[in-house]
Amino acid sequence: MAGLSYSDLVTQIRNYTETDSNVLTTAILENIILNSQYRIMRDIPIDADRLQQEGNLVTGQESINAPAGALFIRGIQVYDSTSSIAGANTWLEKKDVTYLQEYVSSTESSKRGKPKYYSMYGGATGNTDTTSGRMFLAPVPDTTYKFRVHYNKMPATLASDNTTNYISLNFPNGLLYCCLSETYGFLKGPIDMLTLYENKYKQEVQKFANEQVGRRRRDDYTDGAVRIPVNSANP
Repeated sequence: MAGLSYSDLVTQIRNYTETDSNVLTTAILENIILNSQYRIMRDIPIDADRLQQEGNLVTGQESINAPAGALFIRGIQVYDSTSSIAGANTWLEKKDVTYLQEYVSSTESSKRGKPKYYSMYGGATGNTDTTSGRMFLAPVPDTTYKFRVHYNKMPATLASDNTTNYISLNFPNGLLYCCLSETYGFLKGPIDMLTLYENKYKQEVQKFANEQVGRRRRDDYTDGAVRIPVNSANP
């Protein structure tokens, strides 16, 4: 099987650092692996985490809940239709919540219309749709327009009860280097090994970023072939 499983990663971390379970316990490694995954997910917006959620706005309701597990919102479409995701639609412009409150200061029926703007409010959304993460709309909807939210979702993290995920299968070397950098930080040295794996991670994460936000989001027909400059040898 391509990539790394959770148990393989645990074994490699202990082998590379020449330690055992007495030093790097299961609990410590769980935390190191979790921290490494969060770092990678914040360093690179991964295509596999891009999702959409559809629904209907509620007449007179000034906000909608952020999708479950949303890391960040990419955009919101509001359709003219109230029954299907088809036909004419508008991409809402993102503004600060203060702008929305100035733009429309009331939810009364005379102030309602098809939304033009949205703003974020609240923090992390957790694993279910919740009011702790919300998008405010302006104007307040005057009918039940269909909408579509484009967002990145927090994926299932690699752990003892989830033995593989997208990062472990498709970015195993970067995950390993990131974990080793975290591990040597925990072990407090040697500093040259921490520096080595930190630099290795940065090199690999740049390549992964070129794939995720570069090659995966362009094609040869519309953008032309990717050309990477190669320095020639000095005469």
